[in-house]
Amino acid sequence: MKVKADRILVGGFIITLFLLSFILLLSPVDRFSELENRYLQGVPHLTWGNVLSRKFSDEAESFVTDHFPFRSKWVSVKSATEQLRLQQENNGIYKGKDGYLFEKFPEPDHGKVDQYAEAVKHFAANHPDAKTTFMLAPTSIGLYPDRLPWMVDTYPQDEVNKEIAGIVQDSVTFMDGFDFLKPHASEPIYYRTDHHWTTNGAYLAYVAYAKQMGWQPKSKDEFRIETVSDSFLGSYHTRSQFAGTKPDSLQVYTPVYPVSTELYIADTGETLHSLYDDSFLKKKDKYSYFLGGVHALMKLTTPLDPETVGTEKLLVVKDSYAHSVIPFLTLHVPELHVIDIRYYNGSIGDYMAENGIRNVLLLFNTATFVENNELLKLAD
Repeated sequence: MKVKADRILVGGFIITLFLLSFILLLSPVDRFSELENRYLQGVPHLTWGNVLSRKFSDEAESFVTDHFPFRSKWVSVKSATEQLRLQQENNGIYKGKDGYLFEKFPEPDHGKVDQYAEAVKHFAANHPDAKTTFMLAPTSIGLYPDRLPWMVDTYPQDEVNKEIAGIVQDSVTFMDGFDFLKPHASEPIYYRTDHHWTTNGAYLAYVAYAKQMGWQPKSKDEFRIETVSDSFLGSYHTRSQFAGTKPDSLQVYTPVYPVSTELYIADTGETLHSLYDDSFLKKKDKYSYFLGGVHALMKLTTPLDPETVGTEKLLVVKDSYAHSVIPFLTLHVPELHVIDIRYYNGSIGDYMAENGIRNVLLLFNTATFVENNELLKLAD
């Protein structure tokens, strides 16, 4: 009887494995996950070079992981199981207090952190005639460690920011996000379900940068603050799939006296006449409402009253935290250039020279900075 049961179990396992493999082979290969808001691993290329370098095996493993049949359902099942076990973590996301979800922030590789900070230092040294400001913003777990579940510890992001500041502060104007965000910690600075800051958090960053540049920042009274979505479930929710999570609201700050900005996307050659893409409000990735998502290179031009101009040209080298800040900057800068260092492969120095740029803002969040080897491009 036991032998028969074992045979049924083994047979069932083999049949299930065969069916899943069959479904995987027949399923269409999606390049982008709307649910996870990221590009998926493409079909690995089988070459001798890729086999010898282990690139093929790594890509094959990622491909199977990304395209595993019913993957989103399995994540949901795992999340439900973890919650039944009273676990407050799933897929690297903690379920914290006040409805906040947090991404784990372990102690980073300090060697890499110092290397990336040195790249910022080299960038400033290579462009001595440019005024370079480096803004480093904490993520929600850095500002709200007290809202983590009981007995959960995290590496302090403020210590990481201080480490980076110690390397770069003699070369650039360093702005630590803790300095201008902590006084407003009781306000909704971060989304509860996403890794970005809210439009209010972006506004606080804008005010701090404007003051540092000697501009007169706009007060909140000079904006119409409108909620454009109240159903935003961001990247932290996507990864954790915690049930009962309350969606975030997404707000836009529109100047009472609006200006007209033209947005040129070099990646596609498109020219747009709005800083916001309403189509994303109907999608999972609602944060891409700002600027229409990630682009390697953009140029924004705004006809401004000369009395309101802070600087004629500004280059922003950034991660996606900048997306909700940039609309505020267009109120002071008639020619704004935006480079996402993760996707731009040209020479930033050559681009600055070709466009006569003398002011640069580097804007990153701490969690992205410590893991982004693309920052080494700054040292070229």
